[in-house]
Amino acid sequence: MTFPKQFLLSDLLKHRVRCDKGIDHGNGLIAWMHPPVHRLLGWSSRPSTLQLSRHIWKLNQIRGIGNYEVFVKGFPSIAEQSTLDRLPTLLNSNIYNLNGERIASIADLNFEPKTGKIFYYLLSRTDPRIPGTSRWRLLIERIIDQQPGMVSIDAQNLDDLPLERSSIRQNILKSSRNIREQIQEFSDQAGSKLEGWLEEPPWEETGNRILRSKPSLNLDSIEDWNNNFDNQFSNNHLESFEERPSSKTPLKSVDDEDDPWI
Repeated sequence: MTFPKQFLLSDLLKHRVRCDKGIDHGNGLIAWMHPPVHRLLGWSSRPSTLQLSRHIWKLNQIRGIGNYEVFVKGFPSIAEQSTLDRLPTLLNSNIYNLNGERIASIADLNFEPKTGKIFYYLLSRTDPRIPGTSRWRLLIERIIDQQPGMVSIDAQNLDDLPLERSSIRQNILKSSRNIREQIQEFSDQAGSKLEGWLEEPPWEETGNRILRSKPSLNLDSIEDWNNNFDNQFSNNHLESFEERPSSKTPLKSVDDEDDPWI
């Protein structure tokens, strides 16, 4: 049976412990670690709800991890709950930012089952026992100070850390934020298009497009057209008028040419 390269402590505590004798030692209860080097050393299980004693297991006793069980070899150490409460651990420790303000608590950790090396911690803003709460990843390099029950990190708030798992509330807030950004982007694009349309020059009359501007009148061409028309009309009609004798004008006789009174 192969070991996973990385494993969550919360998943380990959900598995039931079964030894090489086939005895079921119950689910995991609490883990103990060595905080200075960030290494997980072991965990404890509760064989029965009626017993006050706890079974302590070292991490190097694991021989395999199944879907629902952790297979161990050897015998456990027996201890009381009061003894387990004194074991060193960073779990449930308060997280403080650069200003000394409490912003979260350590709810879980990711480790290597073979060596117990801790890769990173998972932080919770609220009570980690509430199902579906968000988890932020805290790398070991970002811890600047640690004491029993408190850890200081180089961040102002949880938004400076990568989000490992988001809650339903966090997903709703993220979706609503994306919708607001899309609406704002759409309104900006529509406003820019409207401003560009208002600044465009009047359309020209081409094809089926509407003529928006009034046509300008060329007074010089109209005046030239009138003058040409008047001249042409007067010349043609005068010539025709001179060629045709008027019916009202009496005909001159030959004798009239010698009449001095005419």
